[in-house]
Amino acid sequence: MNGLKQKLADEISPKLQEKLGIKNKMALPSLAKVVISIGLGEAKDDSSVIQKVESYLIALSGQKPVVTKAKKSISGFKLVKGAPVGMMVTLRGTRMYSFLEKLFNVVFPKLRDFRGIATSGFDGEGNFTIGLSEQLIFPEVDYKLVDKVRGLAVTIVTTAKDRESSRLLLEYMGMPFRKET
Repeated sequence: MNGLKQKLADEISPKLQEKLGIKNKMALPSLAKVVISIGLGEAKDDSSVIQKVESYLIALSGQKPVVTKAKKSISGFKLVKGAPVGMMVTLRGTRMYSFLEKLFNVVFPKLRDFRGIATSGFDGEGNFTIGLSEQLIFPEVDYKLVDKVRGLAVTIVTTAKDRESSRLLLEYMGMPFRKET
């Protein structure tokens, strides 16, 4: 079993149960999935971009990403309906826990002048989105194969009903939130 998943079962769940005052373990907030997405506006002009980005998304997630396509045409952006505009991969289960453990323990400490993650990334339903400015901070991405530095978004979807219980769950799991003063 994954280290983070084991820690969730053994240590985090009892702390959450006590802190939130929930008696039933099945009602506790938990992780549903992690979605990693990259916007590729330049893919409409150069189709080789998709293969390059696909290779490092496979390296960092362990599974093949899906190409997202434009839902409608927008003439101001010279965008045609059905043109590729990004890539995304959804992680669940063991891969999700492995990715989060790597994100919390390897990637965030590598960031320069890192003072913690702001809590402004929560939506109303308890999901959390982090924007990372470059893909090179992940150890799996080979520096020689990267043609251009691209940012990516990591969305952590939880079963929590509100921001506070989701924040507690992620904080107990090891998310380095910025200390509010």
